[in-house]
Amino acid sequence: MGRIIKWLIYLLIVGTIALVAYAYVGPFFGADFSPPQTEVRQPVKLDAD
Repeated sequence: MGRIIKWLIYLLIVGTIALVAYAYVGPFFGADFSPPQTEVRQPVKLDAD
């Protein structure tokens, strides 16, 4: 049982390192992480009475 937990911890560490590396290196390979930017306009009705 201890071996399985040890391997899961190793897998979690390697996966975290891979995810961080992909976040930093991804834009060089064409991965775009920025959200689509659109302008949103909504009318606002103010009751100042």
